[in-house]
Amino acid sequence: MKKAKRTPAGDALSGLILDLFRLSGELLTAGDRLVAPLGLTSARWQILGAIVAAERPQPVAWLARDLGANRQNVQRIVNDLHADGLVAFEINPHHRRAQLVVLTDKGRQAFEAAMELQAPWINALAEGLPTKDLEAVGRVMTSLREKLEVADGIE
Repeated sequence: MKKAKRTPAGDALSGLILDLFRLSGELLTAGDRLVAPLGLTSARWQILGAIVAAERPQPVAWLARDLGANRQNVQRIVNDLHADGLVAFEINPHHRRAQLVVLTDKGRQAFEAAMELQAPWINALAEGLPTKDLEAVGRVMTSLREKLEVADGIE
């Protein structure tokens, strides 16, 4: 059986992906520390952000799709947010069982407070990193995500 070899680009991408895994963990930990005084976690903050970013109220399945996350995990977090009074459920006129998720005033205040903490933190993190490099990394990540979505993992 012939042993498969990676191309130079494959080697570089493999290293990048490993770095992204480590970075993801570090970002979640830093985010948890940043918003802990607000009673939030990175996961809760991310869900609140997805709700804010949506053009209109959405069901959990759509929020999960937008986040590229597992619906069951998003449902669990939304339920926790609901128990804490940060989100509410509204009737979905298009689907009886898939309620729409909306922010409460308390949820909006929590999200805005998190973003107030995030601004100086992200600015300090970005210091010394050229904007054009950050934009290039963003384009590469978008391209990789799109390839994975279309090819379902490329075999």
